[in-house]
Amino acid sequence: MTYMKRLRIILLAWGILLLASCVNHPDVPASSRDAKCWPTIFPDYNDVTVPCNIAPLNFMLSADEYEACVARISTPDGMQQTYGDGVKVLIPEEEWHAMLLAAKGRSIKVEVWGKKADEWLAFTPFEIHIAEQPIDEYLSYRLIEPSYIVYDYMEIAQRNLSSFEEKQIFNNKVACDNPKGQCINCHSYQNYKTDNMLFHARATRGGTVIVNDGKISKVDLKRDYTISAGVYPAWHPTAKLIAFSTNETHQVFHTANANKVEVFDTASDLVLYDVATDSVSIISNDSTLLEVFPTWSPDGKYLYYCKSVPLPEEMHDKDIRTTFQKVQYNVYRRAFDVASHAFGDEELLYDAASHDKSATLPRISPDGRYLLFAEGQYGCFHIWHHDADIVCLPLHEEGNPRLNLNRLNSKGFAESYPTWSSNGHWIMCASRRDDGNYSRVYIAYFNKGKVGKAFMLPQEDPEQNITRLKSYNRPEFMIEPVKIGVDEFSRVFF
Repeated sequence: MTYMKRLRIILLAWGILLLASCVNHPDVPASSRDAKCWPTIFPDYNDVTVPCNIAPLNFMLSADEYEACVARISTPDGMQQTYGDGVKVLIPEEEWHAMLLAAKGRSIKVEVWGKKADEWLAFTPFEIHIAEQPIDEYLSYRLIEPSYIVYDYMEIAQRNLSSFEEKQIFNNKVACDNPKGQCINCHSYQNYKTDNMLFHARATRGGTVIVNDGKISKVDLKRDYTISAGVYPAWHPTAKLIAFSTNETHQVFHTANANKVEVFDTASDLVLYDVATDSVSIISNDSTLLEVFPTWSPDGKYLYYCKSVPLPEEMHDKDIRTTFQKVQYNVYRRAFDVASHAFGDEELLYDAASHDKSATLPRISPDGRYLLFAEGQYGCFHIWHHDADIVCLPLHEEGNPRLNLNRLNSKGFAESYPTWSSNGHWIMCASRRDDGNYSRVYIAYFNKGKVGKAFMLPQEDPEQNITRLKSYNRPEFMIEPVKIGVDEFSRVFF
């Protein structure tokens, strides 16, 4: 960027801030005591790297400890503004984006003062690093109570990541006269776009809702030669083809186990659905093993998936209650010819079981160089497993040494549902690190094999992350919003 162009941008940003200065911004405390530590803020945005187009990182001090909070945010070029609303720091979107623009590729400085017992404490300043790479404009997720609670109302929603706008894609009441509603799940998009997408609706008037070039249909994917209708989906990046697992899934509850819930399959296969011909073909259906979680390589030439390893012979006739902790999955792939729809031989890509681990939910980076997945000691549904972490392996390095994801993963809480942004610079996952009960969206910067500290999805009111009693399930990036409204989707059910 030339000096004059950058100067014009800075002057424009300054103008925005000056216009906003009519808003009441608090004064920095005239006197304060050095706290000699960083502030404990929620969410924790200390030393994170964020996209240059992210929504304001609003945060708060604990209302149980502090009476008030003031923060001063400064850019490297001298832009500066103060914020404080009780114990919360709420930044107007226009001012925040002006600061992001001015600090792109560099960092902003955050100074925080907290008032306790009529005394102001001055905390050690911290930095927020502003990456040059943007994040996809939208993400979607299912909002649902924890799975040990009988669900009532659930929805699939989409969020604009540069603002706080959230809209419904669909909910489980609008097309159902059953008081319990439908179960809606497993939204999926072709190559981050929404003109070709799907989600499932189960129970009353159930089926798979497929959008094909913007046209909606409801399809029954069950065939007389498949275990079930389609379950976990993956759109081919270029062709009108969707890989599914078909599953016989069960859920049970522990009475004396920190993991609370166990979700497992007693049977699962892989199938390919041709959207144009409404035909289902078998990819793999080993009757003795479990195959699940298909995903495509970005070029569409490989299908990746997870497959269980054989149980020890002495366990073959045992009840699942005694064998579930021995069920482990490895990551495989098959070459795929899009012209003939033919799959090649199975190739073991990552042998998790040899490390006494189980790998699930694989995702390949947009440049095809990295494999991302969730890993726990056993099973295929790690969102309730406290030992579950996200793992990233380079695919083209000798021995596939795993990357250091210590700043993405938490200690002692489940991380699952990993995925890549379309430019490959942001990793997103669902994590229960805040309270052990609700999964929330966390995002981390990825650059040349280095992974930054994860940060929570920003909210207009930071307290919403505590008071919204819903889990964010299956977060998925999108480069554009879903254009079809709830009412239009509902008409396909009648």
